[in-house]
Amino acid sequence: MKITVVGAGAVGATCADNIARKELAEELVLLDIKEGVAEGKSIDMMQTAALLGFDTKITGSTNDYSKTAGSDVVVITSGLPRKPGMTREELIGTNAGIVRSVTENILKHSPDTIIIVVSNPMDTMNYLTYKTSGLPKHRILGMGGALDSARFKYYLSQQLGCSPADLNAIVIGGHGDTTMIPLIKHATWNSIPVTNFLSQEQQDKIVADTMVGGATLTKLIGTSAWYAPGAGTAAMVESIVRDEKKLISAGVALEGEYGLSDISLVVPVVIGRNGWEKIVDMKLSEEEQASFNKSADAVRNMNDVLKTL
Repeated sequence: MKITVVGAGAVGATCADNIARKELAEELVLLDIKEGVAEGKSIDMMQTAALLGFDTKITGSTNDYSKTAGSDVVVITSGLPRKPGMTREELIGTNAGIVRSVTENILKHSPDTIIIVVSNPMDTMNYLTYKTSGLPKHRILGMGGALDSARFKYYLSQQLGCSPADLNAIVIGGHGDTTMIPLIKHATWNSIPVTNFLSQEQQDKIVADTMVGGATLTKLIGTSAWYAPGAGTAAMVESIVRDEKKLISAGVALEGEYGLSDISLVVPVVIGRNGWEKIVDMKLSEEEQASFNKSADAVRNMNDVLKTL
């Protein structure tokens, strides 16, 4: 198994570190456009192998895509990160060109790969990859839902005073501060609805905090978060390479599911060796479906920017 992570910034390097520690591949390639960064971080990670006990071979590359040849899974984190006050939408112009170029170069050497898109704005970058790559839709996934769902579980656990690992909770819709939909009415604590334990005020706060989870961290840190995004991406990679069939919220191309087409949005999917293998119907209420449709409208407006580039 060979995995490539494109972009050796904080998110890409953290993702690569998680992949190596879990020994998800025999070979891991870390690629970046900035001279020496991928090579340096790869050597640094390889020097932890004796301490952590993994055998994955990690190779760094400065923009040499030939080293990525034969990759089974490729993670794309390339692009500018968000700065305080910046929306994901403002990144479209710059990051669209980067993601398109990366995809083209990857497919020259790994035409049968599965691509996980992390670059923001994720829904639009995932849609762009789907439309321009020529890959089957099942082999293109956006990471945002895994991250947003993890943040949702964190805020739930804080209010409930429980372990996040005991919670089942997902976010659907767009991967944006105003477009994501934390499905609190569907969330459970070891099969018991969380709404049994939370007041309406608590529920509203959890949903609101989840929706601005990324912006909150950007304001505190001064740039986009990286630990949870890196771990969320690695979890998706793990479900693919180990064929775990895990139910994970991910960005995928919709063709009639949830009443929508010609768009990429976050929905629950089963992820296995072939990429995403099935979209799970959540049976949304009328209110939830209306929110989902509103989210789709906002994402379509972002996608329309691609036509002007």
